[in-house]
Amino acid sequence: MTSTRLDNCRIFTGDDIVANLCVIIRDGVIEDVIPSGGGVHDDAARIDLGGALLAPGLIDIQVNGGGGYLFNESPDVETIRQIGAAHRRFGTTGFLPTLISDDLDVVAQAIAAVDAAIEAGAPGVLGIHIEGPFLSTDRKGVHDSRKFRMLEAEHIPLLSSLKNGKTILTLAPERASPEFIAELTERGVIVFIGHSNANFSETSQAIECGAVGFTHLFNAMSQMTGREPGVVGAALEDQTTWCGLIVDGRHVSPVTLRTALKCKPLKKFILVTDAMPTVGSDDGAFLLQERIIKVDNGVCVSDDGTLAGSNLDMAKAVRNAMSMLRLDASAALTLATRNPAALLGMEARLGRIAPGFRADLVAFDDEMEVTATWIGGEHAEVHAPRNVGRHSAARPQA
Repeated sequence: MTSTRLDNCRIFTGDDIVANLCVIIRDGVIEDVIPSGGGVHDDAARIDLGGALLAPGLIDIQVNGGGGYLFNESPDVETIRQIGAAHRRFGTTGFLPTLISDDLDVVAQAIAAVDAAIEAGAPGVLGIHIEGPFLSTDRKGVHDSRKFRMLEAEHIPLLSSLKNGKTILTLAPERASPEFIAELTERGVIVFIGHSNANFSETSQAIECGAVGFTHLFNAMSQMTGREPGVVGAALEDQTTWCGLIVDGRHVSPVTLRTALKCKPLKKFILVTDAMPTVGSDDGAFLLQERIIKVDNGVCVSDDGTLAGSNLDMAKAVRNAMSMLRLDASAALTLATRNPAALLGMEARLGRIAPGFRADLVAFDDEMEVTATWIGGEHAEVHAPRNVGRHSAARPQA
């Protein structure tokens, strides 16, 4: 058995940051956490981290693209690999390729691709996020409303057909009956609410039937008002559901997000990127279902100014949570490690640095920039992003 010793580092264990520890990895799993300089495990190959902060690998449950690749454009194993490689440079060691509203045959291709990617050992793939097409035209965002439909009983076998990993399905309660939400939940689908104009009562009923979270809280959902709490009110009032947050300073005001954090336990919030192909690529534009999307002042927008996912990576999301949400490093990292692992039901093997956990790890320097990652114990140093995506040769023109 091969072993590696990650020495001379501070460690975010999943609870606290502890100095002067080292991590022993054997066959892709954390075997031990001991004081630096300890005499045991001397046979392990030593990597001196130079005082870096070592944390559990970041987990992103909403990744549309990266490195110039878009999951909707080519829902196949190679695209998944390229997206994972692009985001790994920013500390993401676990992710859900995310398909936005599309035809059901494309949904089927995407599910098959994720199954095949996991079977082939593609690094970091934990499942799939299907965002739509059972969404509200009133809150469509950049989604193509021509793809929208009501959720019917005949769709449930497809939506619950992933054999490997976890499935998150984002839907609008007004487009899916409570009975169908309950059946999806019973089949193991993690139901999130998003792109919805539902009222508080409809949203609460969806929660009672099994919906457990909210996709990019505040964006593309009915807002809280004095007389009607809407989807946002239901999300903040319920203490059991999860809330995904895009913390880039543009999707939602930091003041609004800080207020939301006061409404329910920190353990129920998750950092997400909603990333598009521009992350990890030099490209400043890409095609999304025949629409040109450009990066404008750090965010992705369509020609009419509609937000279209983000140009955010997880390491930056953590830094933003520290600066914009005024969280310390431990709290910010919790939103990107322990919390998504718990949501996915993977908290027994991901999201902590402790014996028995998978060696998915990320090293940060003093500026919280990523310097190295490990997925299943496999080490990769971080280099400057390169433009390797399929859009690089034919960048859309204005």
